[in-house]
Amino acid sequence: MRDHQMPEPKLIPGPYPIQFKGQAWAAWILKLIGWRVDFQGLPTLQGVAIVYPHTSNWDFLTAMLCKWTMGLPLHFWGKDSLFKIPLFGRWVSWIGGVPIDRSSSRGVVGEMLEVFAAHQRANQFMWLGLSPEGTRKRTEGWKSGFYQLALKSNLPLGVVRLDYKKKELKFEGFIQLTGDLETDYAYLRKMYEGVEGFHIDKAAPIRPLPPKGPTPSATQ
Repeated sequence: MRDHQMPEPKLIPGPYPIQFKGQAWAAWILKLIGWRVDFQGLPTLQGVAIVYPHTSNWDFLTAMLCKWTMGLPLHFWGKDSLFKIPLFGRWVSWIGGVPIDRSSSRGVVGEMLEVFAAHQRANQFMWLGLSPEGTRKRTEGWKSGFYQLALKSNLPLGVVRLDYKKKELKFEGFIQLTGDLETDYAYLRKMYEGVEGFHIDKAAPIRPLPPKGPTPSATQ
């Protein structure tokens, strides 16, 4: 029988010491199109942030504009082949892209764990922003990469709402996962309650996708 007294994820309280200065031009454009950001800083130099829901190509443009408004040097995963394209690859790196090699024997999560460990040893900034759905198309749940990464690195998970109903990108909070899937996902569902994407019907339900094989961390 399941232990119903399983503790919830730990919510990390503010104030948050890692602060940034945003770009005035980005804030002006964001205000012009009716959007706003709610961001009070970061609790640590390293961590993982998930942005949900992801239902449209507009999400990337909106999120990048919010990123510049906050001044947040957030990184994101990109296919390694993109970084080999002349000029375009340099641009993707400039805006925060991190190349990933899906054929690596360590897997994407294993590769990123080493990156985080290196930045922790050097006391350097590294926050990775991910879409837990992994695609703008409708899926039946979330991929496991973000969860494994935050849990195995023991780093904070930032919960970011991309809400088209309110026209707001909001850092809802930062949590430490418990390692219990059911408990953690129940907490995440509460934190994302009421959020609406560009295409409401394309938002994935907040639940883990079943593993595709014996080593899901190597492919997600």
